[in-house]
Amino acid sequence: MANLFCVKDKVVIITGGAGILGKGIAKHLATEGAKIVILDRAIESGKQIVTEIKETGGEAIFFLTDVLDKEVLEQNKKDILTKYGRIDALLNAAGGNMAGATIAPDKTIFDLDIEAFRKVVDLNLFGTVLPTVVFAETMASQKEGTIVNFSSESALRPLTRVVGYGAAKAAISNLTKYLAGELAIKFGEGLRVNAIAPGFFLTEQNRALMTNPDGSYTPRAESVIAHTPFRRLGTPDELYGTIQYLISEASKFVTGTVAIVDGGFDAFSI
Repeated sequence: MANLFCVKDKVVIITGGAGILGKGIAKHLATEGAKIVILDRAIESGKQIVTEIKETGGEAIFFLTDVLDKEVLEQNKKDILTKYGRIDALLNAAGGNMAGATIAPDKTIFDLDIEAFRKVVDLNLFGTVLPTVVFAETMASQKEGTIVNFSSESALRPLTRVVGYGAAKAAISNLTKYLAGELAIKFGEGLRVNAIAPGFFLTEQNRALMTNPDGSYTPRAESVIAHTPFRRLGTPDELYGTIQYLISEASKFVTGTVAIVDGGFDAFSI
């Protein structure tokens, strides 16, 4: 029987591929035989990841991108198709937050920096919409392809502070369901769109929120862990299996879902 989870030779695009989570996912899928396309703004980091993947026998390529610039993304698509001739999967991992779009404990909603809020929504929401529009066009012509968007725990349950990020990620969850129907109905069952909602993972993006300078947990991290049945933060490698499942034949009849990977946080109350 064929390996349902096989991703060998699949051309997998990862936006934000030079980030902590993107990098780990790229390396894992490369070890499974996928051909990795890293799209990011960080040139040196992106090229370094490609080098590391190639050193372990994998295949990868890096292209500088801007997920908010359709023209740049169109050029990325041309370059990818010139190299590989097809696109099998798109992981929309680009995203982030900024201080002005959060509400600190000593602030209120009336202190919100609207421009920062707008930038966070642009990066996370439009930074998912634009790559999807560009790369899914190729998938539609192939009648085959999978998209995995990156939602968040903050899309499932409103969290304190992260108002801009949470709003954008909630929109991504809704967009995922919409696109699942739109693409399958109009272009066939070979096109699938799902999302992953990571719980609390320690990354460079949230390190200052979750840890003190000495490495100990902040009160926020302690609160998160107290509400997580597993009683710990996640590690990046604990996302890899879910990602591989969603882009493989193992999830052939799965579309429009948001896969939660959070150690039970969303399921737990008191």
